[in-house]
Amino acid sequence: MRKDLLTEDRPSIKLDSPAQPLKQAPDQRGASIALVAGTTVGAGILALPAMTQPAGFLPSTVMLMVVWGYALVAALLLAEVNVFCMRRSGQANMGLLGMVESTLGKPIANVAGGAYLFLHYALLVAYLSQGGDILSGGLAHLVGGAVPGWAGPTVFALIFGGLLYWGSDRLVAKFNSTFVGIVILTFMALLVLSSTQVDPGELVHQNWPAISPAISVMLVALFYHNVVPVVATQLEGDLGKIRQSIVVGSVIPLLMFLIWNAVILGSMGGLASLSTGSEVLDPLAILRNNAESPGLSIVVSVFSEFAIATSFIGFTYGLLDFLKDAFQVREITSDNRLPFYSIVFLPALGLSTLNPNIFFTALDYAGAFSISVLGGILPAIMAWTLRYRSPWQTSPQPLVPGGRGTLIIMVVLAVAVIAIQILTMMTG
Repeated sequence: MRKDLLTEDRPSIKLDSPAQPLKQAPDQRGASIALVAGTTVGAGILALPAMTQPAGFLPSTVMLMVVWGYALVAALLLAEVNVFCMRRSGQANMGLLGMVESTLGKPIANVAGGAYLFLHYALLVAYLSQGGDILSGGLAHLVGGAVPGWAGPTVFALIFGGLLYWGSDRLVAKFNSTFVGIVILTFMALLVLSSTQVDPGELVHQNWPAISPAISVMLVALFYHNVVPVVATQLEGDLGKIRQSIVVGSVIPLLMFLIWNAVILGSMGGLASLSTGSEVLDPLAILRNNAESPGLSIVVSVFSEFAIATSFIGFTYGLLDFLKDAFQVREITSDNRLPFYSIVFLPALGLSTLNPNIFFTALDYAGAFSISVLGGILPAIMAWTLRYRSPWQTSPQPLVPGGRGTLIIMVVLAVAVIAIQILTMMTG
């Protein structure tokens, strides 16, 4: 009988020594690294250059590294809290809702749950819409004519959602690792094919104040914190392996983002000349529809589709983990599998087919608000509670140095991002 990746039925874990791993974990670091990297490399990398172009290469490069560092600290804090909560409860897995409720109480957990649900459904709508749009282009080419708007998202959901629904844990992990490999290979091919258009003079432009509107998009692009509980479960609370998986898994997409940003910003002059005059310059859409370079168009389409698929898998797992906590279900079995997956896929699929753009504008703001709270403020506050206010005083060894100062900085920076977004909304 198959077991779900998020809810594998393991024996209850006793808190013998909080400084030791829960038990000797099998070496699944490769799959965990692929899950973190695949979740991160999604729609964010596809839209990033359009947001960083006004600021220029150097400001966007510096800010990308700063945001990556912030996201890494937040992820390690989440892992620290997650492992402690698993040990204290004796459960082999615990999602974000359970972590927040265990440390900060149910009212705050409800607020966090609302932000978590909105963010995940909005991103799933975006992934289904964009992934479906790419598939629609391929289907239209095959049939020699236009296809209905609902066809692309539906086929995307059937292919990748079907893999998650019917695939075994091992099969899904292998496919996800393969998809990440395809993303990396096509990304390298894309760089080779498009690097001939790079003009070093385009990289000289700098406008540091213009980088602030791009911060929220960078936070969305570098968000993988929803799968941190999954990684902790996969590695069975081994803090050393968890830290290594998160660091390596996040460095891979950071390097890809930096290189991709440089190549596209360096090619912006040529891409602008190919633009159809739309208000927002979409570099990948231009490259996909470039009839003068059919080989490049195919590589871009494959890269985009599998980049979206890997994020789709990661965010689906994160949402399933959340719903399992919300409904107080320990595992997803053959009896409850259909209801759980229906709750995840049907609302997102319906919105992506009825109105693909319904969440796009909202994501600019919800990304900043939701991720600043879920991936910044909450991890710091939960870690503070466990380290300095917990009556147990048995938190695992800190994964992040700096003590109270680091946690205060995390909260201050998150509040600053929210303030910048509010100011941007007010000034229009």
